[in-house]
Amino acid sequence: MTRQMTGAEMVIEALVDHGVDTIFGYPGGAVLPIYDELFQQEKVRHVLVRHEQGAGHMAEGYARSTGKCGVALVTSGPGATNMVTALTDALMDSIPMVCITGQVPTHLIGTDGFQECDTVGITRPCTKHNWLVKDIADLPRILHEAFRIATTGRPGPVVVDIPKNIQFQTGTYYGPNSGTKDPHYKTSAYHPQVKGDEAAIRDAVALMAAAKKPVFYTGGGVINSGPEATRLLRELVQLTNFPITSTLMGLGAYPASGPNWLGMLGMHGTYEANLAMHDCDVMVCIGARFDDRITGRTDAFSPTSAKIHVDIDPSSINKNIRVDIPIVGDVANVLAEMIAAWKALKPQQDKDALSSWWKQIAVWQARKCLRYKASDSVIMPQYAIERLYQASKGRDTYITTEVGQHQMWAAQYFGFEEPNRWLTSGGLGTMGYGFPAALGVQAAHPDAFVCCIAGDASIQMNIQEMATAIQHELPVKVFILNNQYMGMVRQWQQLLHGNRLSHSYTEAMPDFVKLAEAYGGHGIVCQNPAELDDKIAEMIDVKKPVLFDCRVANLANCFPMIPSGKAHNEMLLAEDVSDEDIGNAIDAKGKVLV
Repeated sequence: MTRQMTGAEMVIEALVDHGVDTIFGYPGGAVLPIYDELFQQEKVRHVLVRHEQGAGHMAEGYARSTGKCGVALVTSGPGATNMVTALTDALMDSIPMVCITGQVPTHLIGTDGFQECDTVGITRPCTKHNWLVKDIADLPRILHEAFRIATTGRPGPVVVDIPKNIQFQTGTYYGPNSGTKDPHYKTSAYHPQVKGDEAAIRDAVALMAAAKKPVFYTGGGVINSGPEATRLLRELVQLTNFPITSTLMGLGAYPASGPNWLGMLGMHGTYEANLAMHDCDVMVCIGARFDDRITGRTDAFSPTSAKIHVDIDPSSINKNIRVDIPIVGDVANVLAEMIAAWKALKPQQDKDALSSWWKQIAVWQARKCLRYKASDSVIMPQYAIERLYQASKGRDTYITTEVGQHQMWAAQYFGFEEPNRWLTSGGLGTMGYGFPAALGVQAAHPDAFVCCIAGDASIQMNIQEMATAIQHELPVKVFILNNQYMGMVRQWQQLLHGNRLSHSYTEAMPDFVKLAEAYGGHGIVCQNPAELDDKIAEMIDVKKPVLFDCRVANLANCFPMIPSGKAHNEMLLAEDVSDEDIGNAIDAKGKVLV
């Protein structure tokens, strides 16, 4: 429909037209007209955050757990600049987000007005696209285009910067399904390719059929493509009987309990996944981008394999690793075509070669690369994650993380059976992501068990959002692996910098129990392994936000580990060591390195 509205009314109407039920934001002078319209309606829920970065991460969490577009609303100047980290995070991890920012009136742009900044210029490198609205007549088209660009192709964040006077002005609103043509509408040049090249798909399937040592390498693009892509991936794995591994962002697309699962690959991936990638003869990369945490040394990455790469983003093809068969298209569409081509081909696979490949994988799996030294006196961080995982089974569970050792331990020891249940900052590695992201998840799934696995350093990056959790009754649980260090920094300093622990010991730590109570939440502390299960149960049962201070072994290191600049077959494994020697490492041949 079309009718006369102010710019502020158009923003609310566009949110409703695009199915938005929840937004995250913080008011300020340049967005007060929009906030005034929010006050006068009941269709869109607004979650008041305590810092704009938190709003961005909450929108990310909402988007990743629902498959919908997340929306954030902030003011001009510092409101917009505080969003830059969240926008960059969403861009690198392909998260659909629309960020609406206020701007000074058009006649003040360029005058260094109060709370003015060049939002478009600042956010251009960290968004898919952005707009400065200069004419009320353009606002409806821009709002609708923002949602289209954010959610199609490779998803990502966009920014719509709206001057305050535009919010007050009146114009004609054209809804996306009004049937009335907007005279200001211009056909966008953005038309992502969603259907893969048929010849390339046939070539890929023929190469897969002839493989003797194949592996599927999957990433977050499978999850971004939607539930059908996940279903099709599982069908293709069953048809081919190929082993499958995943990036950090792709966990859950194939179930951790599945018979073909090798575990996560990459810098802290499993021994079997990394060696399978190194030794395979056909690699099928689906919805991943060959980033440095996966490839290690690029000149030694899977040196003898033929590589197939399926990705909706053409700029990702041959960007980091040269591939033999590139296929640009949406993962779900390409997987459907691959399955149809495989069934039509009815391939005669080399069963003896595949059997030998699986036997080799079994030998690698027998190393039990995720083993660790158990203890009756101190909580090992790996054990803490395992117990949390067991306690969460059978529940509607969503896990977010901050960034560091705890993040990698969560990826290694928490088994994910379904997509969209694991939310972490992969590309940017943002400390402070996990807690607000969990609040975004909880806002979307009020009855779910939402837990942020955090480190004692990371959780303090956005701890102020405890107030958001209390105000909006979002009973998120924060499971803090407290080792009193910036754990991953300390680990690298130990292994690569002569154990010179420069500023990685976190002194002056807060009492997390008192801190939780100060905000109106619930605090728990545990340092005895025998008490851990009961206290995790208490955390789950409490119907309010919880800070769980889990005191773990201070010097535990996260293994396996591929040191920066090394190849997959140069990874370090943990040694079954005594409590005093926690942190020692051995190479793949058993030589003690530290």
